[in-house]
Amino acid sequence: MQNRDNISLETQVQQANCAFCRHTAIASILKETSAFLLVADHAPLVEGHLLIIPKHHYACYGAVPTKLDAELNALKREVGQFMTRFYAPPIFWEHGVFRQTVFHAHLHCIPFGASSYDLATAIHSEVAHSQEDIRRWYATRGHYFYLEDRQHALLFAPEVERYTRIAREVLWQNVISHHQGRAEWRTSQQRYAEGPPLIAAMTDKWRLFQERGADDDNDTPHS
Repeated sequence: MQNRDNISLETQVQQANCAFCRHTAIASILKETSAFLLVADHAPLVEGHLLIIPKHHYACYGAVPTKLDAELNALKREVGQFMTRFYAPPIFWEHGVFRQTVFHAHLHCIPFGASSYDLATAIHSEVAHSQEDIRRWYATRGHYFYLEDRQHALLFAPEVERYTRIAREVLWQNVISHHQGRAEWRTSQQRYAEGPPLIAAMTDKWRLFQERGADDDNDTPHS
């Protein structure tokens, strides 16, 4: 069981040694707003893989305060416009502390298009309609993981079996489709080694996106 006092304590205790607070695990910063950084994932699953990271230390997005929702949603919309133009619409994925490797809130933005998750499988625990639903879950039930595409935003109970099924049946299947059927799993070390040219190509596209503006339609999406 979580409560607001526990969330506050968790936030304060971890930040001294946090790689994201010290920027030691951040590859390239594409955009900075008053409360967030938009950065390239240093070990991308595919070209275009980004992270939205709060500047202040929060354990997960369930602990990010309401006052930042508008800024977060505006940045997500911008990411969606960028990815749809150059790649495919994003899915947003968050570990919610469960199976995190850096214990600082970070939202994965991956241009996978449709997530292929079928609600009828009922692996998810709850449909989220806003950030407030994520905060409520974290405050009352603790850890979670989260998946959002154009159709649904879903909260999952932090159970290894659920996580493994989503990772295998949704995330990994999208990776395979983007690598022309290449089925072997790449470790984070392999993705890190292969990452620089992907990050460079994505950075060039982001620069073009910023120069032309979000409303420019002259670029053709790469699906």
